[in-house]
Amino acid sequence: MGSDRRADKRVGVNLPTRWRGVTGLHEGRMEDLSVNGCFINTKGAVDIGEIVSLLIKLPTEKCLPLRGKVVSVQQLVGFSLTFSILDDKERVVLNELVQSQI
Repeated sequence: MGSDRRADKRVGVNLPTRWRGVTGLHEGRMEDLSVNGCFINTKGAVDIGEIVSLLIKLPTEKCLPLRGKVVSVQQLVGFSLTFSILDDKERVVLNELVQSQI
């Protein structure tokens, strides 16, 4: 996850997250976030290219559902994904979340 590959500003966050992939429902923590991707700290297993559904608990106590594609995996640590399949409403809320963390 070298920062030289990223074009978008990443912000550090610590948000409880539930996620679902092909291995089922898991829990984790979102640790870094941009408008185009994030890193989820979790012990749940994923494969590169897998589509994952997230439910992120926001600081306001509301939950934000998002979907992303796994782009890198660190076994027993977590994974990075890209938000390449969001609709316009999801992208607006995600952008507001990133801006609120800067």
